Amino acid sequence: MADMSPRVQRVADQIQRELASLIQMEVSDPRVGMVSVTGVEVSRDLAHAKVFVTVLNTLTDDSEINKSTLSEPGDLDKLEIKENIDALNKAAGFLRSLLAKRLSTRSVPKLRFHYDSSIERGQQLSSLIDSALAADQDSHS
Repeated sequence: MADMSPRVQRVADQIQRELASLIQMEVSDPRVGMVSVTGVEVSRDLAHAKVFVTVLNTLTDDSEINKSTLSEPGDLDKLEIKENIDALNKAAGFLRSLLAKRLSTRSVPKLRFHYDSSIERGQQLSSLIDSALAADQDSHS
């Protein structure tokens, strides 16, 4: 959203900050793991907000369970991501009501959660660059 007004941008930034703490402190759904709010896009009329989140791996104390559920550290199961997003979308009304108490706006946008794969994609590109540099070093040696 390149043509976002300064007011809409301020509201989006405030929603992002507030949602980050609300999800961490208030959502008790066991399907919601370690979630990071990476961005919020608010419509011009402040009626709708797209909330972009990344899902971080949640490791348990049992290393056997960690080995069986994760193929490598950093890999996320698509089902785990879908469950987190579904749980957040189900809790959107609850989060909106809590957000209404914290914001000083007349109305609070309807929240819709989406998975932000940009961090995952950035890690993939970074590993490709690293492997290309290593291959280049090997060919020059």
